[in-house]
Amino acid sequence: MTTINTGLLIIHILSVIAILSLLLLQWNKNPRKLNPGIVHAGLTALVAGLALMGMSSTLNPDETINYLKYTIKLLVLVTILIISYRNVKKLSLAKKTWLVLIGLTVTNILIALIWV
Repeated sequence: MTTINTGLLIIHILSVIAILSLLLLQWNKNPRKLNPGIVHAGLTALVAGLALMGMSSTLNPDETINYLKYTIKLLVLVTILIISYRNVKKLSLAKKTWLVLIGLTVTNILIALIWV
């Protein structure tokens, strides 16, 4: 069970890193275009995160789960997915939208790292 949990955690972390790196690759592009990989990485992070959340009570029954943290992370990731899905077929990505996506991704990472 711990092996599965570790594998899911690695997949989740790599997916969030993929979202951020695919967004940062558009730094000097003109016009910016949203890479469809952002939607795929976001969905992978969502599924892996939900699986991790479901397994956490099984692996650590004595530990209390901070549902507020996970709910906020879920809402941020769903917002990233909605914005990405709406802009994936457009020919260019507005700078504001690009910055919002980067801000949401960094916020999600900071919530995971700082909020204990």
